[in-house]
Amino acid sequence: MALIVQKYGGSSVSDAASVRRVAKRIVDTKRAGNDVVVVVSAMGDSTDELLELAHEVSPDPPGRELDMLLTAGERISMAVLAMAIHDLGEEGRSHTGSQAGLITDSAHGAARIIDVTPRRILHAIDDGAIPIVAGFQGVSLESKDITTLGRGGSDTTAVALAVALSADVCEIFTDVDGVFSTDPRVVPAARRVPRISYEEMLELAAAGAKVLHVRCVEYARRANLPIHVRSSFSDREGTWVVTMNDPLPAAANPEGATVELPIIAGVALDLNDCKITAIGVPDRPGEAAEIFRAVAEAGVNVDMIVQNVSQGDTGRTDVTFTSPLASREAAITALRRVQGQIGYQELAYDDGIAKVSLIGAGMRSDPGVAATFFRAVADAGINISMITTSEIRISVVTDRDVATEAVQALHTAFGLDADGEAVVYGGTGR
Repeated sequence: MALIVQKYGGSSVSDAASVRRVAKRIVDTKRAGNDVVVVVSAMGDSTDELLELAHEVSPDPPGRELDMLLTAGERISMAVLAMAIHDLGEEGRSHTGSQAGLITDSAHGAARIIDVTPRRILHAIDDGAIPIVAGFQGVSLESKDITTLGRGGSDTTAVALAVALSADVCEIFTDVDGVFSTDPRVVPAARRVPRISYEEMLELAAAGAKVLHVRCVEYARRANLPIHVRSSFSDREGTWVVTMNDPLPAAANPEGATVELPIIAGVALDLNDCKITAIGVPDRPGEAAEIFRAVAEAGVNVDMIVQNVSQGDTGRTDVTFTSPLASREAAITALRRVQGQIGYQELAYDDGIAKVSLIGAGMRSDPGVAATFFRAVADAGINISMITTSEIRISVVTDRDVATEAVQALHTAFGLDADGEAVVYGGTGR
């Protein structure tokens, strides 16, 4: 008998028929002799719809009330799924994040889990029931208010519960058959990756891949918890996210053979960044530190950074960085506040950019990756404005209107194209 935590995304529970299909899969897993704990997202795109409603009512809704509103979507999902499981002859028990023991800090909209005490979940398992937990939410230890974990937070909920329960595996069900070499909505010839390391998955998620949330992968890596990403619309084997040098779990690899990781895991596309440039920054020690201190204090995450060569006759330089598009106004406001202190001449920003990234652990030992990367982009006639690298990643910034062509060119150049087309069963990719 295994303890399995299953998480179902919005596309998997988008309507009544989908809920009934998911309920049958859960019941079948239990009747196969397993203990099952379920985490659900809101149905379909209902979270986006609630967000739109909130901003129609108020241009700047209070964080506390916004969290209270957004958690309604998952509460609906957990309740109707419990009903569907009951209709199949098993007991489903719905729980909010707070009832499931997910304790967070007080940061509304982006709370972090600080403890998990799943006593009620364990009691439900002992009673032979199937606990169903609303994803994306918890309760603040300090204020006792309802909090949300940020977009993609249901993945983190599932992994956190799986770790606290010492589960054998956390299954993340989505609308595609696993992790692909790129978004199959962008490149239909994307190839399913049977196995990927935590390290590569972290880079893919950080670079814009939507299939898993960064925080959930990091949580799983710390606990060495296997994640199985698969589709709720089929019974096909998905993608196992595991430690790089470990063999696949027995369920995925009955022979126990070690499978060598490919040089390149995939290509990621991020359309949710903007580029901000402080023009005419005095070229002296400490100015960059002041720029990024101001940005950090505004709560803005910075990804890529480029500083131009100092103009000798003026003693000034330009500092450019990328950040999430949603944080653009916060970053600009923070920098304008310290303009007199820093002494830069003006600010410029560009919303029409995209970040394209190539990820693969095999880059460490293959000297030809960079050459192939930049030749493929050049042959496609695509100009690059920023470059950053790590041991296993190359990221570039391009114009948004040519980003898809860049992804397609790289995917082909590195031999990632499959013979057929990937199947996307449902969902919009929002």
